[in-house]
Amino acid sequence: MDARDDVEVNDTLVIPAAELTWRFSPSGGPGGQHANTSNTRAEVVFDIAASAVLTDAQRRRLLGRFGPRLSISVDDTRSQTRNRQLARERLAARLAEALRPAKPRRATKPSRGAKERRLQEKRRRSQLKANRRRRDGDD
Repeated sequence: MDARDDVEVNDTLVIPAAELTWRFSPSGGPGGQHANTSNTRAEVVFDIAASAVLTDAQRRRLLGRFGPRLSISVDDTRSQTRNRQLARERLAARLAEALRPAKPRRATKPSRGAKERRLQEKRRRSQLKANRRRRDGDD
């Protein structure tokens, strides 16, 4: 394995190929004899808990999100090489998304119009339900 097999997650994190475990199996679905004889489904497993390239903060964040291992399985194409490439890309995307810090929420106040619409809708629903009630003398 060489550096081309490494997974570049972002500017600061590259997962070496040695930390990835690959498994291949026959892909399901159409494809005829080719699908029956070729192991084109690619599954890559990244052991988050045992990784040497993650910082403690990155490891905590990924363990909280995915658990000790992250597994990506791809059988989109008939080519094992292309499925391997797609699996690396999807692994990088999932890790990058999980490591991206969450935007802090800024508290906002509902506008006057929004408050009035909410109250108007409550009055309308209340009136609708009141009209369904049984009145005295209705039998």
